[in-house]
Amino acid sequence: MCGVFGIYGHPEAANITYLGLHALQHRGQEAAGIVTSDGERLTPHRSMGLVQAGFSPTDLAALRGDRAIGHVRYSTAGGSHIRNAQPFAVDYARGSVAVGHNGNLTNYEALRDRLEARGSIFQSASDTEVIVHLIAASTQATVESRISEALGQVEGAYSILFLTERELIAVRDPMGFRPLCMGRLSHGGVDAVVIASEPTAFDLIGATYVRDIEPGEMVIVDATGTRSLRPFAPRTRKLCIFEHVYFARPDSLIEGASVYEVRKALGRKLAEESPVPGGNDAGDVVVVPVPDSGVPAAIGFAERAGAPFEMGLIRSHYVGRTFIEPQQSIRHFGVRLKLSPNRAALANKRVVIVDDSIVRGTTSRKIVKMVRDAGAREVHLRISSPPTRWPCFYGIDTPTRAELIAATHTEGEICKYVTADSLGYLSLEGLVTSVRNIERVASPNGPTSPSSGEAAENGYCAACFSGTYPVPFNPNPKSRHLRLVHG
Repeated sequence: MCGVFGIYGHPEAANITYLGLHALQHRGQEAAGIVTSDGERLTPHRSMGLVQAGFSPTDLAALRGDRAIGHVRYSTAGGSHIRNAQPFAVDYARGSVAVGHNGNLTNYEALRDRLEARGSIFQSASDTEVIVHLIAASTQATVESRISEALGQVEGAYSILFLTERELIAVRDPMGFRPLCMGRLSHGGVDAVVIASEPTAFDLIGATYVRDIEPGEMVIVDATGTRSLRPFAPRTRKLCIFEHVYFARPDSLIEGASVYEVRKALGRKLAEESPVPGGNDAGDVVVVPVPDSGVPAAIGFAERAGAPFEMGLIRSHYVGRTFIEPQQSIRHFGVRLKLSPNRAALANKRVVIVDDSIVRGTTSRKIVKMVRDAGAREVHLRISSPPTRWPCFYGIDTPTRAELIAATHTEGEICKYVTADSLGYLSLEGLVTSVRNIERVASPNGPTSPSSGEAAENGYCAACFSGTYPVPFNPNPKSRHLRLVHG
């Protein structure tokens, strides 16, 4: 996934960016970086691991300037290594530029081969670096024109920030796969522009959410103010619907919709489509979320099912999000370390476990066993999204199709594998309808969501559920540079 944050016009730009990245830490835990500009030169600092561990007060003090961009990373293209940490910052013939990218470029392989044939030397294994080389090769007169020309050659997903000596530039790809929003931080005579992957970053720093950056829009912030360009041909919106299901923080707004309210609506719809077998007449049913991402959906499910909501699984908050850990061994260990059963809430109950998704099935199997061992009489698993049958090629770390349990097994087979008494998924239609029907914060750019009259997937990318990919790609299992199995 990754998260990006930028600010222009604040004397403590590095410190504010540090806080913004902290609020976006859920989007990536492998590496973090900040690049600042004082109007004359760029100053970078990048570190592996969490934001808090990677930036000391001395590190932040060295990052001088009133403008900055930052990035938190988890690997999709390229491995977990400091050379792949962002933002990248380079000097080239026309000055300096730094770039932080959330998304994945589907034609990266072809672009890199072409650039290397022309003599380009790459320092990383990240798809983002091709954008830097394309900018450096451009003969356009202005930096925004060079960026537009470079991005006009790439395909796929990008919500991306650029920092030069003088400008902060934010761009969202024409389909809008990944979220990007703009805000203002006004305090004590300072009026700074802020950009972030999610508006939850604004809450921490005391900024005000202004609007989403629209698909295909370029926002340029410099000494003259803020202006907007539309350098790309319009395309059909394809926001990643999995942002609403899992990735975004529940206190965020995505396309003007409260993620928390969306997830509760998913739970209510799930309870309608897959009610508890036998009903709740005996009063022995409890609805238990898989924390933290399953909590809002479980609240909605319990509300619609008329069953009590219980915290039957207790999460250790000293362990990160297991889904985005890069190594399978860590992911398996993390399940045992992350959750423990609350026997008082589970013993002798018919337990409905609500989770956001099933990927490989191994985590769900361990959780069902944990709940049953804690004394549950029955364990029913409910998933607030459709079966994940296809890998993502636009920036989410999903495995190969062979590793996705729903791609090779029926619902009944999955139920048997995870040892649940029953299993129910939310339908794709139910997912899209629930997302659409949430009231949205008004945007000065007009509607932020497709109308309810459009076809089921219009306006959203749901390729991981349907296999319908909005941007074509040519997966190469022997790729030298890009592990397409990671999107």
